[in-house]
Amino acid sequence: MVVDPAAPSTALLTDHYELTMLASALADGTGDRTCVFEVFARRLPDGRRYGVVAGTERLLSAITDFRFTDAELAQLEATAVVGADTLAWLADYSFSGEIDGYPEGELYFPGSPVLTVRGTFAEAVVLETLALSILNHDSAIASAAARMTGAANSRPIIEMGGRRTHEHAAVAAARAAYLAGFAATSNLEAGRRYGIPTRGTVAHAFMLLHDDEEEAFRAQVRKLGADTTLLVDTYDITAGIEAAVRVAGAELGAIRIDSGDVGPLARRAREQLDALGAKDTRIIVSGDLDEYAIAALRAEPVDAYGVGTSVVTGSGAPTAGMVYKLVEVDGRPVAKRSAYKESRGGRKAALRRHKETGTALEEVIHRAGEPPERGPHDRELQIPLMRSGQIVDDLPTLDDGRQRLRRALVSLPWEGLKLSSGEPAIPTVFR
Repeated sequence: MVVDPAAPSTALLTDHYELTMLASALADGTGDRTCVFEVFARRLPDGRRYGVVAGTERLLSAITDFRFTDAELAQLEATAVVGADTLAWLADYSFSGEIDGYPEGELYFPGSPVLTVRGTFAEAVVLETLALSILNHDSAIASAAARMTGAANSRPIIEMGGRRTHEHAAVAAARAAYLAGFAATSNLEAGRRYGIPTRGTVAHAFMLLHDDEEEAFRAQVRKLGADTTLLVDTYDITAGIEAAVRVAGAELGAIRIDSGDVGPLARRAREQLDALGAKDTRIIVSGDLDEYAIAALRAEPVDAYGVGTSVVTGSGAPTAGMVYKLVEVDGRPVAKRSAYKESRGGRKAALRRHKETGTALEEVIHRAGEPPERGPHDRELQIPLMRSGQIVDDLPTLDDGRQRLRRALVSLPWEGLKLSSGEPAIPTVFR
């Protein structure tokens, strides 16, 4: 993982109360206590059987850039967020502790210790907002995208939701969707930053720009070749397909249908393309698709999907619901006992039990350093991420995460892959 030394500071991507807590803890001496914070979700979003961890690499990079330069310190001083003593402490801040966690592409369940942060209270508490904003967003997107990838049944999906979310969130969403198995994105910044394949041809505006549909097709084919994708639903789809084949010939790469009842339309389009000799021309559909719509299209002659709004908004679950909780102080377990927001004290680790066939059985959460007896097919889930404030060498890559998620989904019981509401795919057991 390469960290850009010129990257802007992430220090103010946090909440006001993180720094007022810090100031109070520094003043009474408790800021130096050795603490453990954990990131976990108490429950999965409604209707979900599993979650997908995403955003870990982005978070580690953001923690590295969590430094208070003169600009950040001046802002805090001008707005009187903290006093001179705390400003002096922040001027020298850099995280020096340890972080372990689930690698990207790993599944998580209620209670899974997705991230464990160990350091002084002062240096670890200020990372709460940053950690949750990245992990909650990216994991929500990846979890939704994984459901869509499963529903597509190996047919490729292109992420094209940049116009439906914040411009920076769009880049992160494209990365999370790619991690979860999407084939490409329309977002060029995601392509540059993360090496994700990018795709795109034209929108309806290009079609309307020309005096007639066939003229637009000719202009596109002259520039992009017959293997391009022609948008055929600006006017009449049947006439559009006929014109597309007339212009590009039987070598036409694909047509795209972006509106209407795309199932029956795809069926008729396939029949028409075959009759016109364009038997290898693919059919791509888009337009407000989600995992349920994709699943409903499984029997239709659709070759690829374009998904926008539903994936960048988590398909109804825009946050993973993760929390960042203090679980240990100076080696002593601490826990919140509220009936509504209970947590379990002590630093924890996790392993996943599997049958001999490879099917996952349960998520076992145990006290760190006190693992239960491990079976021949069990697998430890956390890996080292940072040591002494430095990102560890040879972290898994984005492509490693794609492969990990593919294997993890194959290991789930069939019941756990359903799109219908139900219990988590495997139970969480606390020992």
